[in-house]
Amino acid sequence: MNRKSAELDTPVRNFSVQLSSTPRGARLARLLAVEQLRSWGVPLDPGRQIVAELAVNAATHGKVRGRDFRLTLYVVGDILRVEVTDTRSERLPQPEVPAPDAESGRGLLLVGALADRWGVAEGRFPRKTVWAELRVEAPQPVRSRSGAAGAFSQGT
Repeated sequence: MNRKSAELDTPVRNFSVQLSSTPRGARLARLLAVEQLRSWGVPLDPGRQIVAELAVNAATHGKVRGRDFRLTLYVVGDILRVEVTDTRSERLPQPEVPAPDAESGRGLLLVGALADRWGVAEGRFPRKTVWAELRVEAPQPVRSRSGAAGAFSQGT
């Protein structure tokens, strides 16, 4: 039997990287996300802020000595999905209103304000994934240095 395979009208772009659960790893997550979004022709904000907040949370609250966290980005059509997976599944994030003079504790409130929707998915023990989705302008082809339109790069 000869079957035609279904083809997607919309390309799916994805990028995934494992990083150390440290402030340096969180910073690197933000920098790598910026470069990936730029290469896909996707606006940087608010995706950049969402990655920064989720990565800092993973490096701070999801940290387990000797274990890393994973940043994954997907773009399907005009939806950007940011996922940050850590190995602290017993500590599910909960947005709380901090004291007015608190210097931290607003990260998930910011994610909730910037994202169209967000949540937590419990994975295979001991993992959990905090994700956020937002509508972005449809990715635009990135121009090469010569000025010619280039193809989208596919992340790993």
